Amino acid sequence: MRKFAVVVSCLALLSGQALAQSLPVEGTVVKIDEGAGKITLRHGPIKKLDMDQGMTMVFRAQSPELLKQVKAGDKVRFDAEKVNGQMTVTGIAKAK
Repeated sequence: MRKFAVVVSCLALLSGQALAQSLPVEGTVVKIDEGAGKITLRHGPIKKLDMDQGMTMVFRAQSPELLKQVKAGDKVRFDAEKVNGQMTVTGIAKAK
């Protein structure tokens, strides 16, 4: 049973690393507002959203769980989309 737990833990760690690598934008968490469902990120260019330069901006979080994965000061990789006219973080993970 212990070997099984170790294998499951390793797989979870590897899947988290794969997720972080698949997220296209690098940034830093500036602020989290869980009550409003928003996150402020300082980020690099986001080509698919026609943002050719980095900036600091507020995004909506697609789900409240995304905001619980990171804290202010964390280096992150994330993905964002325009959802119902609002810039929305659709995935986020701590970067190495």
